[in-house]
Amino acid sequence: MAQFFEIHPDNPQQRLIRQAVEIINQGGVIVYPTDSAYALGCHIGDKAAMDIIRSIRRLDDKHNFTLLCSDLSQVSNFTRMGNDAHRLIKKLTPGPFTFLLDATHEVPRRLQHPKKKTIGVRIPDNKIAQMLVEELGEPLLTSTLIMPGETEPMNDPYEIRDLLEHQVALVMSSGYLDTELTTVIACTDGGIEVVRQGKGRASMLENGL
Repeated sequence: MAQFFEIHPDNPQQRLIRQAVEIINQGGVIVYPTDSAYALGCHIGDKAAMDIIRSIRRLDDKHNFTLLCSDLSQVSNFTRMGNDAHRLIKKLTPGPFTFLLDATHEVPRRLQHPKKKTIGVRIPDNKIAQMLVEELGEPLLTSTLIMPGETEPMNDPYEIRDLLEHQVALVMSSGYLDTELTTVIACTDGGIEVVRQGKGRASMLENGL
């Protein structure tokens, strides 16, 4: 049975953040709010927890997982960024963007795209998500909570609890969210391009970097 935390969106209770991180470190999968939607999260090194996320979302091995990071310094430990990518990410974060970057050896192979060897990274503009990753001290493996056959993320924490109470360890509720998928930008050797337009706007890409 999943635990259920009601957490303040603007002034998150630190004790609840600590308890959530304890659950992550013990191998639990959590549901938590971001600046775009509710998401599933687990420890970056926990294969069993990652497999739970795969099962919930019915993901195949071509799915690009994402690392929720606290800042650019953390992103640089797990990805290779060119100068253009670095400038772009610095301009657009924190915010509702996911960046696809070439992964370094710090990223477990099972998390990388099997052919492209890429990983997604996010620096969210959400106090709860920021405090989670800061307390964790390393990136959080994450995936937007979109159920199989659906195109939009779940946005009601009570519905999430009812649906997933036997699959996740914790649901962190900050209330009903106006959800919209992140904008996905690929920043690899092939150049920089928007591969999915979502909530985030990157006007500088329309006029060149």
